[in-house]
Amino acid sequence: MNVIDLFSGAGGLSLGAARAGFSVRCAIELDPQAMNVHCINFPETLHFQTDVSKIDGNRLRKDLGLKNGRLAGIIGGPPCQGFSCIGKRAVADKRNELFVEFFRIVSEMQPRFFLAENVPGIMNDRNTDVRNEAFKYVKSKYTILSPMSISAHEFGAPTKRTRVFFIGFRKSEKVGLFPDDFSPSPSIKKVHVREALNGLPLKIDPTWQDEKASWRKAKSPNGKEFSRAIRGNIPLGVGDIQSIRRLKKEQFVSGCFGTVHSKEVLFRYSQIRQGERDAISKSCRLIEDGFCPTIRAGTGREHGSFQAVRPLHPTENRVITPREAARLQGFPDWFQFSPTKWHSFRQIGNSVSPILAEYILSIIFQAIT
Repeated sequence: MNVIDLFSGAGGLSLGAARAGFSVRCAIELDPQAMNVHCINFPETLHFQTDVSKIDGNRLRKDLGLKNGRLAGIIGGPPCQGFSCIGKRAVADKRNELFVEFFRIVSEMQPRFFLAENVPGIMNDRNTDVRNEAFKYVKSKYTILSPMSISAHEFGAPTKRTRVFFIGFRKSEKVGLFPDDFSPSPSIKKVHVREALNGLPLKIDPTWQDEKASWRKAKSPNGKEFSRAIRGNIPLGVGDIQSIRRLKKEQFVSGCFGTVHSKEVLFRYSQIRQGERDAISKSCRLIEDGFCPTIRAGTGREHGSFQAVRPLHPTENRVITPREAARLQGFPDWFQFSPTKWHSFRQIGNSVSPILAEYILSIIFQAIT
């Protein structure tokens, strides 16, 4: 049950796939920092740091030793900046073409299913031509479900991050799934910010600036299912062995980086109540009994290296740490990110919540097996 993760990033979809029962055979990502992180967390996966538009699906299938038609699935989240309602929304953004490239590779490799994820803006009328061009590659051989707009908080993740999922099955599979089959189970317990951050260090020293200093003692969060997602359910062959051992033996987690705030900023933050936004930094204080808004990734070096606005901790006068952001996105405490704050937040902000990914891909796994 091999899958290939295109535009893999740090590996939110990859982790969801592995937890659902798939084997992440190959990951393709252009960004070197994200690729390094994926290599750490998925040591048994084959990695290719390259532009997806340069990939030939037929050649890749042969390189992976996969017979025609035997690949279980292709998953991925093509770059979404050109479709985002927050960004410049440029129809001519070259990155928009990568959405089409995803489906080209699907048509060449002919997996049993595909799953593509993107921002809600992809469904805007101005992007109709891009969607139509992409679907031309697969509509003759695949049953394509109606696009599904899904918010992660409905599936047990503490974030209201909403994304559109495009799922298709090879017609020969005769899979009888419909969008309603992916609706959240009534038994899913909603996880709020308070529960998600429970157990992480509350007081963060601003001097914790390097990777070594960012390792701090932490406890497992409350809640059976969320605790399982954060501390347990480690698929065979997934995860950095040393990080997992350190978590289990010493209860240490990485990513607890400090941020230096001036006295003026600290005073301003002290006046911001939960749910309110700082007028200058635009940082919003998280609501303990609410959900985290979408954590944004900022821009890469090729687009100015702008740091995305980080939320304020619900009770402390500081922005959240990368590890807190990871918890809010649904990443396990043993999952590793870049040893720098800037890259860590980009990797987390660009990722699909593994909790949501596991839920969706588990349904697909059961359907095709």
